[in-house]
Amino acid sequence: MSNWSRFKKHHYQNSELGLALDISRIPFPDDFLAGKEAALQQAYADMAALEKGAIANPDENRMVGHYWLRAPHLAPNAALTKEISDTLAAIKAFTADVHAGKILGSTGKRFTQLLVIGIGGSALGPQFVNHALGQPAADKLTVSFFDNTDPDGIDYVLAALAGKLPETLAVVISKSGGTAETRNGQLEAAAAFKAAGLDYARHFVAVTGAGSKLEQTAINEKWLARFPMWDWVGGRTSELSAVGLLPAALQGIDIQAILDGAAAMDLVTRSTNTAENPAALLALMWFFATDGKGTKDMVVLPYKDRLLLFSRYLQQLVMESLGKEFDLKGNVVNQGIAVYGNKGSTDQHAYVQQLREGVNNFFVTFIEVLKDRDGASFDVEPGVTTGDFLQGFYLGTRDALSEKDRSSISITVADVSPRTLGILIALYERVVGLYASLVGINAYHQPGVEAGKKAAGAVIALKLQITEKLRASANQTFTAEALATALGSPEKTELVFKVLEHLAANGIVKKSAKTPWFDSIYSA
Repeated sequence: MSNWSRFKKHHYQNSELGLALDISRIPFPDDFLAGKEAALQQAYADMAALEKGAIANPDENRMVGHYWLRAPHLAPNAALTKEISDTLAAIKAFTADVHAGKILGSTGKRFTQLLVIGIGGSALGPQFVNHALGQPAADKLTVSFFDNTDPDGIDYVLAALAGKLPETLAVVISKSGGTAETRNGQLEAAAAFKAAGLDYARHFVAVTGAGSKLEQTAINEKWLARFPMWDWVGGRTSELSAVGLLPAALQGIDIQAILDGAAAMDLVTRSTNTAENPAALLALMWFFATDGKGTKDMVVLPYKDRLLLFSRYLQQLVMESLGKEFDLKGNVVNQGIAVYGNKGSTDQHAYVQQLREGVNNFFVTFIEVLKDRDGASFDVEPGVTTGDFLQGFYLGTRDALSEKDRSSISITVADVSPRTLGILIALYERVVGLYASLVGINAYHQPGVEAGKKAAGAVIALKLQITEKLRASANQTFTAEALATALGSPEKTELVFKVLEHLAANGIVKKSAKTPWFDSIYSA
């Protein structure tokens, strides 16, 4: 079959969505789609049950309802429908009051800056939307982020806000209120506001779960406002809840258009006609490209600067959802698809060389945006614009990879607008759910993340033991090995060494370097 014939056969286009999907460059055989139809019909049934309120996350005995966020009437009971609708109305009302100057900072100044404090899904989605849709000359508030527990990173953001804290609104996002990175960012921000002589409570807003530590803090300290995070919305699918909608609305973005775009995509991807369902087609391509076992990586290459952070957003959505040790039957399967990416045409000068000629352990997803810019472009060569070059690099790279039997998918969208972002978010949320059904895993829990949090907590506990022991032994010096033994944990000598090195670098303990390095000694 010629390239054009295969393209015509396997090119999906939806003019109402302004989206096209080309799967013709994934080399699946003619009988592949039909062979997976029965499994896909089961995936559709699983998804329909999820949307109706089935307990889709048995580990935590909860529903999974991010689809209701853009269609509240589909929620399984009237109370949830009302809560979703009321929250959206509250976000819009609060935002309107901030923009109108009805809600002011502690010194009476209007808010011009927004500091979003979150981690993982509570930061990646808002960052993606902020970068994709921001208009510096028109944004109502300029957005900054604390998205880590890195002191230098926090100082970097605070330096940019120097002198602007009186007009800064801080949104703290944490479902439990106990997530260490977010809690630390909250405390660092509060300290910065207090150091500037400001009543930080009159600058802070909470997005959190009912009854959480964060909600109690916000109530006790009389923060400006509180918005809910529901247990049926996971962090990686929370962008269309208050987590993402509140920051976007405060920035000045049309959040209703984002929701409408997602709802429009949901309608299309509920279809059980596979040929008319772009999410199903994508899920099948993921399955074929990775043998249903994650044997190849997914490289996401958006040919648009504004979509630079899309690959980071998809990393969490895909890898946290699909990276699982066990399947639904309890078998060890070690599932997952690794995701990485940059942007075009930057990639021409980065890792496309390896993609074309190196190890063939990936498939590419190109994202093409048809609209170049608002307004006309001038010619950089006779009859050729910068946008023409951008498309040329995309199409040329795609062909260069095909020449070397490197598989690719292309998604084409009309523009980068609020509606289009809603469409893309909803598309990939549905793909993840369908693919998880195809491979028989739970896409909606994250035991590995919880294990990492517990391990980090153990390191903090060890750090406290180390500093207490050194203070209690003020006239003694210890090697890492001797200190670990003194603490009764010789099996933790490596951890003790790493903690001591960090403490020494920050002037908390004294170090005398020795040769060999493991004979170095430490003291209070």
